[in-house]
Amino acid sequence: MNHQLYHNLIFELSHPGRRGYTLPKNEFGRHEIPATLKRTVDAELPECDELTVVRHYTNHSENNFGVDNGFYPLGSCTMKYNPTINEEIAAHPAFVNLHPLQPAETVQGAKEVYENLQQALSALTGLSRFTLNPCAGAHGELTGLMIISAYHQANNDTKRTKIIVPDSAHGTNPASAAVCGLEVVEVKSTADGLVDVEHLKTLLGDDIAGMMMTNPNTLGLFETHIPEITKLIHDCGGLMYYDGANLNPLLGECRPGDMGFDVMHINLHKTFSTPHGGGGPGSGPVGVCEKLVDFLPTNNCATNAKGHFTITVHPYHGHFLTYLRAYTYILTLGKENIKMVGPYATLNANYIKECLKDVYKLPIDTICKHEFVFDGLMDKSTGVTTMDVAKRLLDHGFHAPTIYFPLLFHEAMMIEPTENESKETLDAFIEVMRKIADEAKNDPEIVKSAPQETPIKRVNDVEAAKHPILTFKQLIDDNN
Repeated sequence: MNHQLYHNLIFELSHPGRRGYTLPKNEFGRHEIPATLKRTVDAELPECDELTVVRHYTNHSENNFGVDNGFYPLGSCTMKYNPTINEEIAAHPAFVNLHPLQPAETVQGAKEVYENLQQALSALTGLSRFTLNPCAGAHGELTGLMIISAYHQANNDTKRTKIIVPDSAHGTNPASAAVCGLEVVEVKSTADGLVDVEHLKTLLGDDIAGMMMTNPNTLGLFETHIPEITKLIHDCGGLMYYDGANLNPLLGECRPGDMGFDVMHINLHKTFSTPHGGGGPGSGPVGVCEKLVDFLPTNNCATNAKGHFTITVHPYHGHFLTYLRAYTYILTLGKENIKMVGPYATLNANYIKECLKDVYKLPIDTICKHEFVFDGLMDKSTGVTTMDVAKRLLDHGFHAPTIYFPLLFHEAMMIEPTENESKETLDAFIEVMRKIADEAKNDPEIVKSAPQETPIKRVNDVEAAKHPILTFKQLIDDNN
């Protein structure tokens, strides 16, 4: 097979006069198109037969890597399998053809799904009520922070404009706070990777609106001082915000609401198996404790029964088909089996960590939860970097883990296997990681020049980001 043929752009396979279609006979008569809408020159479209087009895009689709293709240990992102039954339910015509402006009496089934999912999320997190309006995790963060601000404003406590964020937090935390008009105050981590409680105490005052925390944190470590931290924040008049990005390892073990968190968002794509990546549709439901229920967003600007101004974050009801997938996942597992998600995710992560920590540097050697972070290879004398290891993994059919994040370690490599993967898959990954460590010592150039087996070899990532080639015409001009 001529593999190169299928690595070309579709324009490069074009030949004048070739067609893969015929238009049906015009049955609507002739209607003049306004001159302002007409092209002055023909569109530059490729001319290919149908078989060429089908083979071209089929082969390109097979170059894309997803969790359905193989192991995807992308730390912090929780790339868990999306069960096929979720897609079957979401594709049902009775759901697909709904419209947000339909009469309420025609969508009672959909409303029941909304309500049941909200109740399930409340039961799993220990919070009183959820809104499904936010369209993504970061959108949920912003919504949660707006609720915190609205609460303080309703209490005429307008001086509370600061939000405390750990130095290990996801980058969306300070970004969301800044968009909400809050001042970010950073709290340091201790040498063992947890929030420095003594440093936190120095930051407290009557200007603190709240504190954002991810638990387990971005290093995959459970924040053992949560009870003390929540008491400190509450005692100074602030509220606790839980970033639900790492909720997956807690399922069946503990609930943020029971820990003292007042507000949280959930990434449905991380914890409840809805599709991840590709630009959406995402979903970031936000839950609150009882005293904040009246501040949840509505679908229009209004005041609630207590006269508080309610916030609006979405004109309708969020991404309904995403909620269907998450609700299907919860029902499929049931209350008995969903309790196993957290323990299995934790078991898998610790298994990989323990099997590799003699060849990859483990800066914090302790029990982790769903993920952990290596600081590159143990032996750094060869000059093989985390980037090199990530590229070499592609040659063996594995997606690379998250690299160079969190920023606490120079050669960070964050690995998260999720609960779905079998021991056989984990063992295969461990074997390849050990092989790469051996290559780095005995044949470093093969790692530094990786990947060798992919359709496109190593590219200049910085150049591609700074000077992307976005059109076929630009490619031709650049080559000339």
